[in-house]
Amino acid sequence: MAVEVDDLMREIEDDVRRMRRKRLLARGGADDYRDPAIYAGVDQILRRAIDARDHDALLLPDFLTSEAEWDLALHLKYASHRPIIGAALVAVKRRLLLPMMRWLYEYSLENFRKQRRINTVLFACIEELAIENARLRRAMLSPSSDHALRAEGGSGTQ
Repeated sequence: MAVEVDDLMREIEDDVRRMRRKRLLARGGADDYRDPAIYAGVDQILRRAIDARDHDALLLPDFLTSEAEWDLALHLKYASHRPIIGAALVAVKRRLLLPMMRWLYEYSLENFRKQRRINTVLFACIEELAIENARLRRAMLSPSSDHALRAEGGSGTQ
């Protein structure tokens, strides 16, 4: 008996989605998730935002005045404004303080990386929802949308 891999994978993904939906509802998730079609739509938009997008090509960060404002700084810099003893202070900081604080830096660095990933995914989700919203608005405002809504079973009036 031959097993279709695509069918099997789709079935496994559907089972995982169903279990995730049940878990969300059990924890007090949005009541709208009781409708499997709404949950599937939200799942699809979020997946598309996370998987199918080059996260370096997002529009939302461009609206921020500079990347430096929202991008997390993940490097240590030791400097001094003191002209005479500045070099000695920087050397002491590098030799004494850096080794003592390395654990805190590494702990923070990993958390900063996680936060950056979350920020990027949220930006992608917001952009995907904005694209979806723009498509729906365009469909509602275009003269052929009335015909398209009727063809899909909608009333054609909003």
